[in-house]
Amino acid sequence: MPVTTVGLDADDTLWHNETIFRLSQKRFAELLADHAEEPVMMDRLAQVERRNLRLYGYGVKGFTLSMLETAMELCEGSAPPHIVREILAAGREMLVHPVETLPGVTEVLSELAETYRLVLITKGDLMDQERKLAASGLGDLFAAVEIVSEKDRLTYERVFSRHGTGAAEAVMAGNSMKSDVLPALEAGAFACHIPYHITWAHELADAPQNHRRYVSLSRISELPQWVTTVSKSC
Repeated sequence: MPVTTVGLDADDTLWHNETIFRLSQKRFAELLADHAEEPVMMDRLAQVERRNLRLYGYGVKGFTLSMLETAMELCEGSAPPHIVREILAAGREMLVHPVETLPGVTEVLSELAETYRLVLITKGDLMDQERKLAASGLGDLFAAVEIVSEKDRLTYERVFSRHGTGAAEAVMAGNSMKSDVLPALEAGAFACHIPYHITWAHELADAPQNHRRYVSLSRISELPQWVTTVSKSC
């Protein structure tokens, strides 16, 4: 069965994202420098983020709320108004930050779209992800877009059945081992890991060992050739 569908992650696969979060974390650390050491502060923020994922989901808005909650905890319940204002401003700036696509992305997607059905599969806030896709100029290359609350085996089974010919004839490519690779393999798809130079701690996971449907590539420009190879081998 040849590959018919290629799923692609968005943030840090098609365009820069985590670097923007890191800049806001640095700003957060500077604001609260008088209240805690930076390692303690970042560890507390990470704990709050993990705790809030089931409530707020992924994206800038949840991250901003987690920064506010962490600031309140570090300030023992009464964060100064100027800190609250600065955190809210940081969140707003993230939501309007220019979208910068990664090198080679437009060319790769254009090449893949000539042969395969492309499906964007991304987590995050609906409005923000739609904004970034529109700003990227890549929207017309996708046959379908799925903005989901979580990426697990059932998500990939559903998406590749709805927009393709099933997971067995699909490839998923992205920068997250936890979200883009492991659950896609569980669903029966091929999976390609394309690392970004920064990975959010929540997305870290061990790579599969000796899995015939998995590959790690150094850059997205290598994706079309690999997809062609596995499609011919099916």
